[in-house]
This record gives sequence, C-alpha cells and structure tokens, in this order.
Amino acid sequence: MSGPVLVGVDGSTTSMAAVEAAAREADRMGVELRLAHACAWPSATVTPGVAPWDPGGTRGHGAANRALAEAERRARRVAPGLRVTYTVLMGEPAAVLETESHGASLTVVGSRPAGRSGGARRGSVAARLAGHGGSPVLMVRGGPDPAGPVVLACDDGHVRRHAAEFAFGEAAVRETDVLVLDGFAARSGRIQERPHDPLAALRERYPDITVRRARVRGGTRRAVVEASGFAQLVVIGARCRGGWSAALPPTVSRAALRHAGCPVAVIPEEGETC
Repeated sequence: MSGPVLVGVDGSTTSMAAVEAAAREADRMGVELRLAHACAWPSATVTPGVAPWDPGGTRGHGAANRALAEAERRARRVAPGLRVTYTVLMGEPAAVLETESHGASLTVVGSRPAGRSGGARRGSVAARLAGHGGSPVLMVRGGPDPAGPVVLACDDGHVRRHAAEFAFGEAAVRETDVLVLDGFAARSGRIQERPHDPLAALRERYPDITVRRARVRGGTRRAVVEASGFAQLVVIGARCRGGWSAALPPTVSRAALRHAGCPVAVIPEEGETC
C-alpha cells in the first residue's frame, strides 16, 4: 500500500513517542508521514472532517501549531529526508482517525501509562482503530526490550501473511529474531510448518532472520502479554469480517493493547473472507 503513515498528535509525551515510531515506519516503507491533530467541539456534534487550517497561516490554532511543529521536529530528527504533511480535523479523535485511516498504510497512536489521566480513552482509540479502522494499527506503549525479538501471534495453526510480512520487515530493520506464538501447537502437541504457511517464503527472503516457534501454554492472551515483557514489538494477525477484526479471540487483541509491555501492531489480512 502506498498511502501515508498516519499518526495522531495531541502534544503529549506519548503522542510524540508515537510520532517518532511513525517516522521510522514511514521511512522504512518509503511513504510520507501524515501528522493528524483532532480538534473536538464539545458543544455540538460535528461530522469528522478537515478544518480550514493552514499550519503556517494566521488562522492556525495555537495549540495545534505548537503540537504539530514539535511533532515535525521529532519526525525529522528520526528521518531527516522524510516528507511530512499535516491535517487538522474537527471531531472526536477516535472518529477522525478512523476516517483518515482508510487512506493510510499504517495508523500510529500512543498510549498513556495506566493510572494517568486519559489512559483509558487512549486505549479505547487504539481498540477502536483495531476493530473498525481501514489500515494496520501500531500502538506505541510500554518499554520495549532493545535486545528482544519481534513476537508474531497466531492461532488455529494459521500464520497470517500480511502480519508475518510486517513482523519480518520489522525484524530485519531491528536486526533481531521473530518469535512465533503457536496456539495450534498447544492443542496438537507438535510444532511444524503447515501447508500455505507464509513463514517458508519469508525465511527465503530474509535468510539472516532466525525464526523460533513457541508452544502457547495457558492461553494465547496470557502468552502474548507475557512475551511482550521481553520483546521489541508484538504483531497480531487479523482477518477481514465486514470491515476487519482480530483473527485471534477479541480478548487477545484487547489484552495486548491494554497490558502489553511493548508496542503492539494489529495487521489485517486484506482480501480474506471468513
């Protein structure tokens, strides 16, 4: 997909961490970075849309100007040659990001630590995008282990191709391993590659990446959260279902978005029906 990497910007520390992660992703994908700031109108119901706003003009909102200027500075520090664009949207943040995500290659949001004001709301933004958005979603959270693997979660013995490709691409940039959490192996008592498993082709494309498969014990939800404590990134596959929703049980993706100790990516499998 050639759309931009979209990132929500509100000026908070966590949103700036999301901007830096989004800049790295845009640079890796070779696409532009789109900074999105949502201006809510609490006194009225507003249809999500682009505000009549120019980041360099006199009609710019002060808070939005400051947040977007800092976001661009952070992005260019990570990827100096990156093309950066702006949009200011009127409406509730989750709604406007959901609308904008349909033209994006990836949507990135931040997460506040548990107990901080707005944390539950931010978690719900990521969950909404993961359930109803139009692109893969990356939520930046926790304290990733810089020496840890990229964790790929699957279930029912089916590793989803787009999720696997995303995980291998991330592992290549990070120069680390891919750890596959295999729920099928826990039920069958064996770990092996199965027909149409995308890992075989990806191993050929990325010969320097070590792939390990771990048998899930105690449920996929628990395994994903535990693995996130020593990982750089958790990648969860998803399948289309009207829009798209997690192929893993919903509690797995919700648990990862709320409790993971590292960033979480939820990747839809385009073109697949259930």
